[in-house]
Amino acid sequence: MEFTAFEEPDYDQLIDWIDSKELNYLWGGPAYEFPLSHKKIKYHCAQESVFPFLVKDEGQLVGFIELYEVSASEFRVCRVFISNQFRGQGKAQKMVLLAMQKAKIEFNANLLTLNVFSHNKSALKCYEKLGFKTTSNHVRKLEFEGKVWQLIAMEKRL
Repeated sequence: MEFTAFEEPDYDQLIDWIDSKELNYLWGGPAYEFPLSHKKIKYHCAQESVFPFLVKDEGQLVGFIELYEVSASEFRVCRVFISNQFRGQGKAQKMVLLAMQKAKIEFNANLLTLNVFSHNKSALKCYEKLGFKTTSNHVRKLEFEGKVWQLIAMEKRL
């Protein structure tokens, strides 16, 4: 598995993957309005603290992940996405592990944080297997189409 730079020619792939309003919110939270557009993606990715990557495994494009620089020593894992055809194969866990290594080795991070919606049980299980610990069950409550979605904050020392 390897990371490749996420660049403007790749925007259509992300737009194709994020194909519903609910998936968009589950993946991107309030950072992105649905539908995704080149303009919105370009604006978000142009921020100095945002490091987006496409993920390939055995030559196939399997997902997307973003590292966000919170401080010189802390990075946040954001917008983790595995393509439908590769779900349930352990690829998300490998992808997050690779992001952890990248944060430690290339960015000298010693703390990784993330937020995950409480009903996203597969993501929670993945992060727990990788050693992330819950720091708060009530970081924020966000509303999506009349439903309250609760965020869980997690972290892992590197």
